[in-house]
Amino acid sequence: TTVVLDEADQMLDMGFIPSIRKIMARLPKDRQTLLFSATMPKQIKSLAADFLDDPAEVSVASESKPVERIEQSVIECARSEKSGILKKYLANQAIERAIVFTRTKHGADMLCRILTKSGLHASAIHGNKSQNQRKRSLEAFKDGRIAILVATDIAARGIDVSGVSHVVNFDLPNVPESYVHRIGRTARAGESGVAVSLVAGDDHLLLRDIEKKTKLTLKRFKVAESDEDTFELVALTDEELNERRFVPKSKPKSGKGGGERRNAAKRSGGGARNRARGKRKEGGNNGRGQGPAKTKAASGAKPANKRRPKRRKPQSAKRTS
Repeated sequence: TTVVLDEADQMLDMGFIPSIRKIMARLPKDRQTLLFSATMPKQIKSLAADFLDDPAEVSVASESKPVERIEQSVIECARSEKSGILKKYLANQAIERAIVFTRTKHGADMLCRILTKSGLHASAIHGNKSQNQRKRSLEAFKDGRIAILVATDIAARGIDVSGVSHVVNFDLPNVPESYVHRIGRTARAGESGVAVSLVAGDDHLLLRDIEKKTKLTLKRFKVAESDEDTFELVALTDEELNERRFVPKSKPKSGKGGGERRNAAKRSGGGARNRARGKRKEGGNNGRGQGPAKTKAASGAKPANKRRPKRRKPQSAKRTS
């Protein structure tokens, strides 16, 4: 009589639509359906509308906002330096439990191996893991057997683990809402927490959307140049902020930029080919480069025809007068 879909947008967005449709098709049409979700974007709402009949929507908060007890900051670095900075950061912080978020499943497994080789106790959790594997990783994380959990956005919502002191965004999420849910894994039950994001290159575009969504300007830091064993963060100056400000390259419009260059290359290439073809025609036999045509320039005879002459019908004998 009643169907409850919790974290509805996450289930629909993560590819569970076919399974959900199979279940819903086997249930009676005369039923009550309840959907609970932290966010309900328009594209997800349109999918959820297939399961609802004349629904009543109850909204507790219009937008998700970061908890004020979370200390948020950004570490500016090169993309190739991310893994090294992450290892030093985790090794030099008083971390009780930390969740490191990546954008892809393969990236989570690779980063987990890097942290494990450096002596840090880490485990990965994502959608490709089986239910038993995810359960074991979560239990080890809760029990304190591992201090670092490397995860995709599957752990951004629906997982309540107390005592998470740090959240690190190794990769910024594509959706600003996901950033709010990620850092919400810390500072729970009245505690405080730390959220750090590693930003490089194109990540500044995502960071701009996050700051616009949260209406916050995150503090920027860089790694101080020092010995390999030490790790220290220093705030960026105004000059460095201006130098590091990322200006995205606009995509070339039709008729300009890359398209114009390609068209010009085609035109120039075609002209070169035509000129080469013309030279072959001038010096070759029917343009085939077989040496100069055998013509009688002194008598003024014309060069041979380019094309093979058509066969003519035999003429009749000339009439005599």
